[in-house]
Amino acid sequence: MADPARPLADRIALVTGATRGIGRALALALARTGAHIVATGRTQGALEELDDAVRAVGSAATLVPLDIRDYPAIYRLAAALNERHQRLDVLVGNAGIAGQRSPLGHVDPSAWDEAIAVNVTANFHLIRAMDPLLRRGAAGRVVFITSGAASNAHAYSGPYSVSKAALNVLARTYAVEIDSTPVRVNLFNPGPTRTRMRAQVMPGEDPMILPTPEQIAEAIVPLCLPSFSETGKLYDYRAGKLLDFAKPA
Repeated sequence: MADPARPLADRIALVTGATRGIGRALALALARTGAHIVATGRTQGALEELDDAVRAVGSAATLVPLDIRDYPAIYRLAAALNERHQRLDVLVGNAGIAGQRSPLGHVDPSAWDEAIAVNVTANFHLIRAMDPLLRRGAAGRVVFITSGAASNAHAYSGPYSVSKAALNVLARTYAVEIDSTPVRVNLFNPGPTRTRMRAQVMPGEDPMILPTPEQIAEAIVPLCLPSFSETGKLYDYRAGKLLDFAKPA
């Protein structure tokens, strides 16, 4: 009999940017539901610490040292997952960067390219590489971590805002294209969160007024479950609900 406390038992969950912040918290939250975690990140030591934490909650992890801008490595990972598991049940595109904070006229072109490469293009390659594996699962679930900056233009955050807006359209397009399959694709906006990236962007902000990555992760988990049937939607953490893009809040 299935354990209701572990609804993702025997399922494979890939989380990018899993070494810190929301990604790490989510990898652990999914591990507690029984998922085998495939964790990517750039820091080997942080991945090993995550592996210990995943084992401590009774699950297992596959560690993948990976710079998300290494697109060929994404395809190698997909090939390895195909060889080992023949499917992928959960994909969370979490890895992201804040980008250079400057007036657009002063943004270095290399900083612009990096924001687009990490926040948009890497997720395109994840879709392209992992789509066949997601379709082989009984209930593939995809979640991309976005931001309110995608729809609210703020001065000095152009690379980040533009890249997240592009990510939103990328995810929505994918959701429409595979609507007739069992795969469900959604976006999650955590809002301001107590992370290192937030502290770098807003150094004068009191972090204690912000939700923790662990709180955010617990809200993302339901979107990863087989029972979650919505697709092409945005879950806004602060609003506490799914938003229909056709009817913005």
